[in-house]
Amino acid sequence: MRGSSALVVAAWPVGLALIFGIAFLLVRRIDERPIPAVDEPAGTHQAKAASRAHPWTADALRMFAVYAIGSLIVFGVMVLLGELVTHEGPRIDGSIYDWSTGHRMHAWYHAMVRLTKIGNTWTAIGAAGAAAVCLAVTWPAGRRWIPPVALAGAVVADHFLTRGLWHVFNRAGPPDAPHGTYPSGGCERAVLFYGLIAYLLWREFSGRRRTAIWAGAAVAALAYNEAYSRGYLTVHWFTDILAGLIYGCLLLTVCIAAVRSVVGPAVPRSAGVPDVAPESALMVPTLGEQTP
Repeated sequence: MRGSSALVVAAWPVGLALIFGIAFLLVRRIDERPIPAVDEPAGTHQAKAASRAHPWTADALRMFAVYAIGSLIVFGVMVLLGELVTHEGPRIDGSIYDWSTGHRMHAWYHAMVRLTKIGNTWTAIGAAGAAAVCLAVTWPAGRRWIPPVALAGAVVADHFLTRGLWHVFNRAGPPDAPHGTYPSGGCERAVLFYGLIAYLLWREFSGRRRTAIWAGAAVAALAYNEAYSRGYLTVHWFTDILAGLIYGCLLLTVCIAAVRSVVGPAVPRSAGVPDVAPESALMVPTLGEQTP
């Protein structure tokens, strides 16, 4: 019994090591050469300036449309998955629950009680709020509204979609947490909020594939920690945990698509292409002014 309990405990560091080991191997395979700068034709900067002149509300509405359509799609997918989980899940959830509760270690249990809090509602929302404030300062002028809107959209989508799924299924949780439901909100939030924060940081300060891999590994590690801890504490059924991870990935995809619909794909900082054209290049002569 003691040996089996030790193996369960070892699954936590082994899983994290595996995630970062895969990231290390992927980074080593990347040949990330600088992208040569391309001379832009005359009038390109003026065209960019004109494209940024339209009100930001148009871009915000575009993001809202992506969020709305994407959320409906995600809800439909999760309803279909929920039918599978609620009908087929009990076949494996009970045995996994019995095995997990029979292989606990007291000290490790209390450690997981603390580590699982990264996926709690107010912890994740607090991280999103702090990131929204910081990113609103660091992003270029004219685009500073994007991180707060993107993160606020994630909060709203997470709240209403999750409540809708709970209302549709209202699945009872394990005996240790009878109010746990489908899907695991903690696992979903670990992927959605920390993944979106990582994406916004990455595209603003790097945009490179190597950094994307390491950022993805960090988010995967947080998600694995949350899934492992929720399973170890048996506050969710095993199938609810898997569904929560899938749910978070789907919502994160919608959020990234919403951001890209406004600003396009990320540009590597090593490419030599500025994210925003210099202010002097954006100055368009007005009528009556003479250019030097």
